[in-house]
Amino acid sequence: MTEHRIFGMPVAVVYPLYLAKLIRKGHTEEELRVVTRWLTGFTDAEIDEHLSRESTFADFFAAAKLHDNASQITGVICGLRVENIEDPLMQKIRYLDKLVDEVANGKKMTSILRGSN
Repeated sequence: MTEHRIFGMPVAVVYPLYLAKLIRKGHTEEELRVVTRWLTGFTDAEIDEHLSRESTFADFFAAAKLHDNASQITGVICGLRVENIEDPLMQKIRYLDKLVDEVANGKKMTSILRGSN
């Protein structure tokens, strides 16, 4: 099986795109940080370190401690139901995509964080 190109892509390449999308929709970088911290268990300093090191998505999620409620993230992203994605790394990447979409669409943070902090 061939590896998806996004696995080797630096998170630092996609992060500004997430941020631009949120700003366009009237949201903030702090909201992006909240969902990223929640999903990955990283601190802001750890996120910054991954961005400055240009960690790949594979390395980023290998170091993450996924939130216990991450499996509650459901819905369609890029035409696929995130809960049905078989590749564990691709599913984690799509979880982050889905959280960013939910922020952009104005969903309440308590709902986005699946009722937890």
